[in-house]
Amino acid sequence: MKMHILSGGKLRMNRSIYYADAARGEQLDLPVHSVLLRHAQGNVLFDTGCHPSVAVDAHARWGALADVAVPVMARDDNLIADLGSLGLAPSDIDVVINSHYHSDHCGCNEFFKNASFFIHRAEFARVQAEDAVKVGYVRADWDHPFPLTQFDTETDVFGDDKLVIVPLPGHTPGMSGALANLDRDGSFLLASDAVSVRTNLDERFVPKNTWDADLFVQSLDAIARIERGGARVVCGHDLAEWHALRKGADHYA
Repeated sequence: MKMHILSGGKLRMNRSIYYADAARGEQLDLPVHSVLLRHAQGNVLFDTGCHPSVAVDAHARWGALADVAVPVMARDDNLIADLGSLGLAPSDIDVVINSHYHSDHCGCNEFFKNASFFIHRAEFARVQAEDAVKVGYVRADWDHPFPLTQFDTETDVFGDDKLVIVPLPGHTPGMSGALANLDRDGSFLLASDAVSVRTNLDERFVPKNTWDADLFVQSLDAIARIERGGARVVCGHDLAEWHALRKGADHYA
């Protein structure tokens, strides 16, 4: 199985959301990434990044959310363009796993009309609530008539231990990561916003945009155990890590 780190855009947010030592008004640029996993049984995406339109008019798509998470991305800085650079079209994707339904993680879902989707049962339930838009859920991003599998426990996508979805609640009710076990480069835990930046794991700092702090810390403990077992943790939005990762055609295997 090959693993490609792809861009899903870039956001600017208040640094104080993620770091205890942030100065008042200090801002932070956050990379958004998607991960393509090329398995013998199909092409899988873990998260789909921001919708391309938010690079032009974020308020039209996101409303007030665009005042909190400000897209600072070029028009061609999105998952669809990055897939194209690998010679792939949305129709080549067989499976999409959404870590959760915030707009920077499921924004391009609508393009993958041939894919089957995975989402945690608690996450799907949360977006049905009337107040969902107030906590960062935009219906245009996640509400599509595609085949959907809801899970609530660890889920082995292909039944061969190559790609296992791992529930990691706290950031949202159904936040989930994915453990990719590669033959050459070892295991990677794609943590998404269970660990947005490395400091959250190292210092047990709970970001201010967390739904349930106690569950978040419990998930950090689970992630630390997985890391001690030999997996490399890939954070959801860590800029320093983003620069260090192989990206695009420079894949892991």
